[in-house]
Amino acid sequence: MSRAVEVVRSCALEEETPLVEVPLPDRLGARLVMKDESQHPSGSLKHRLAASLIMFGLCNGDIRPGGTLLDASSGSTAISEAYFARELGLDFVAVIPAATSPEKIRLLEGLGARCELVEGGVSVTAVAEELAAQPGWVYLDQFANASTRTNWREGNVASALFAQLDAQQIRCPDWIVVGAGTGGTSATIARFARYRARRSSVAVVDPEGSAFYKAWRSGSRDEVGSTSRIEGIGRSVVEASFMPQLIDEMIQVPDVLSVAGMRALKEFGIDAGPSTGTNLIGSLLLALRGRPEGRTMTLASLICDRGERYADTYGDDAWLARQGIVLGDEVQSLVDFLHGGDVPSFLTDARVPVPM
Repeated sequence: MSRAVEVVRSCALEEETPLVEVPLPDRLGARLVMKDESQHPSGSLKHRLAASLIMFGLCNGDIRPGGTLLDASSGSTAISEAYFARELGLDFVAVIPAATSPEKIRLLEGLGARCELVEGGVSVTAVAEELAAQPGWVYLDQFANASTRTNWREGNVASALFAQLDAQQIRCPDWIVVGAGTGGTSATIARFARYRARRSSVAVVDPEGSAFYKAWRSGSRDEVGSTSRIEGIGRSVVEASFMPQLIDEMIQVPDVLSVAGMRALKEFGIDAGPSTGTNLIGSLLLALRGRPEGRTMTLASLICDRGERYADTYGDDAWLARQGIVLGDEVQSLVDFLHGGDVPSFLTDARVPVPM
C-alpha cells in the first residue's frame, strides 16, 4: 500500500499549473488572472480532487489491490479518477449522464474506464450507490466528500494560487471567482483564505436553474433545481460538499453567456470549456460593479478544463440549438468589449442577476 500512496503522490505533484492573464479593457480598472488547471496530466481542475479522494481511500484502508473504484460524475472528475486508477492498476467505473460529451467518454475509455451511461431523470449518484454495493467496489463519492477529503490548509489549489500571485507580485485578489460542481473548490479556497488571513472574497458562479444558487439565496439545503446544461457545474440538488456559509457572493449566469464566454476566450488563445466561460462572465460582472476606490481591482479565477473536450457539443451550434441554447452576437460583443469596445447590453441587462 505504501507504493500506491507514493504513486498517487508523484502523479499529483507534477509541475504547478501556470497563471494566465485575461486582457480586460482599461475602463474596467481591473485585472483578471486565471490559474490554468487544464494543464494537469488528466486535463482538468479535478486532478487535485481525484488525488485527494484516492489518497484518503488508500490511507483509510478502503482501497485495496484488485478492487474496483467508481464515482458519479459529469465527466472531468471521472477522467481524473480513471487516470489515477490506471496508474494504480485498478479497475474504474464512471457513472455519467448519457448526455456527457463524446470526447469525455472517449477519454474515459482510453484510460481503461468502463462507462455506465445514465439517462436524464435518473440520479447518477443513486446508480453509483447501487453498483458500489458489490464486494471489493469503492465509491469515491465526490459529491459527498469533496469538501472534507481535500486538505484545505496546504497543498491545494488555493495555496498554489496565492503562492504564485505572491511570487509574481500580483496583489491579493479582491475576488476569487469559481463555479460549483460539488462545492469542494469554493470551500477549499474560502477556508484557506480565512486560515491565512487573506483579504479575498469568494464568488461562486452558477448556471441557470441550479439548486446551489437557490440554496444560497434562501438559506435552505432542501432547494431543488433543474439539470444543468453547463457540464461540470450546477446541480439539481444541494450536494453535501456545498458550503454556502463560506460564499460571499453568488452569481447566476445565463447558459448562453457561459458558452459565449468560452468561445470569446478562445479568441485570446485560451482553449477552455463552458464552466470557464461561466467564470469569465462572473468576473466581468464583478468588475463592472466598480473597483475599490483609488486602486485597480484584482480578480482571480480558474481555467477548469480544455475546450477540445467539447468540440462535438458546446463547440457545435447545432448541438447547442438542440439544448435550447442559441447564440446571437454575444461572442463578438464580448470579444469587442475585451478589446476596449462598448459594454455589451447583456452584461447590464436587468435580467442578468448582477451581484449587489
